[in-house]
Amino acid sequence: MHVIDSHTGGQPTRVILEGGPELGQGPMSERKKIFAEQFDDFRTKSILEPKCTDAMVGALLCEPVSSASTAGVIFFNNDGYLDMCGHGTIGLLATLAHLGRADIGEHLIETSVGKVKTELLSRNRVSVENVPSYCLHNNVALEVESLGTITGHIAWGGNWFFLVDKSPVSISRRNIPALTDAAKKVRQALARQSVTGSDEAEIDHIEFFEESSESGVNSRNFVLCPGLAYDRSPCGTGTSAKIACLVSSGKLLPGVHWIQEGVTGTRFIGTYDYDENGKIRPRITGEAYIYADTNLIFQAGDPLQHGAG
Repeated sequence: MHVIDSHTGGQPTRVILEGGPELGQGPMSERKKIFAEQFDDFRTKSILEPKCTDAMVGALLCEPVSSASTAGVIFFNNDGYLDMCGHGTIGLLATLAHLGRADIGEHLIETSVGKVKTELLSRNRVSVENVPSYCLHNNVALEVESLGTITGHIAWGGNWFFLVDKSPVSISRRNIPALTDAAKKVRQALARQSVTGSDEAEIDHIEFFEESSESGVNSRNFVLCPGLAYDRSPCGTGTSAKIACLVSSGKLLPGVHWIQEGVTGTRFIGTYDYDENGKIRPRITGEAYIYADTNLIFQAGDPLQHGAG
């Protein structure tokens, strides 16, 4: 299996170029369903330990349906499959640039939740116009074990998020274990109290915020992903969900930059506009860097060939 690894703001992406399963020629949503139901072993053996850390997000490169698109992609992680991945899309386009398959300029990428407009600004810098994002509910009170009442917002940014404006734990690298524990408890409380997204969708991303002490930075965040690994970047879909909440509260105008800093100190620039249907379309800009071009080997007899997770 030929793969290229990159990181976007510290969060890794593994793009599978060759050796993935045959999924047909349908839309990415259909191919993702086939992947999940028939070929999940490709997911586990390509990104689970001992080959990777839990933070790795896989991106299966696919031939797009439309000739106007540069590529199709299916995103997955240690827990399952992702509808959309902001940092992964940035990493994918930087990988395509590294391979000479994407020039400076705009590119359409097909995902399981629709086409995403991207722009390669330089070899490593990418902007992603995300899927339409929205805030479903503001100021939802949640009773959380050992934390008491936590108030947050429910929003869609390509994945479902519960966003807490006032983090129950100070956001810093040294507090990552405590932040992870608090976010796990919030997620458990959401499930226990039957708090969901639209159509009873599971809210599987938890996002904490606090003010940043850095000049020019709007906020600092911590994001816990579905597989209980924290996001090393400021999270593209999480920043999109945050923008949707800010717009819902009348706190951010179109075209104004929102600088989001992640727990590791890396930053995304977020902004938004409205599409032809009047829906919010966040635009996330960040940088990705290639660090490995390799072939994964699956030796016969390896008891952990399909992952240890």
